[in-house]
Amino acid sequence: MASKHVVVHGQVQGVFYRSSARDTANGLGVTGWVRNRDDGTVEMLVEGDEDAVDRMIAWAREGSPQARVSDVEVSDTEPQGSRSFEET
Repeated sequence: MASKHVVVHGQVQGVFYRSSARDTANGLGVTGWVRNRDDGTVEMLVEGDEDAVDRMIAWAREGSPQARVSDVEVSDTEPQGSRSFEET
């Protein structure tokens, strides 16, 4: 199982990024969470099969149709054992 912490920069709040991330994650079968941060970025924890996690990160680089992603930071993290993907 892969577990990644992701921080997405750009115009990613107020453009349905989190709800699109949730829908994409559910389609890929990954678990974790997504949330807005006070600094205007969006943060995610993505867990699951390595290929599915990689596909979710590839999606994060594009985001929702209205988003304008400028940078994506990805780091390995310890699995939290999430059972679903939640928008928080």
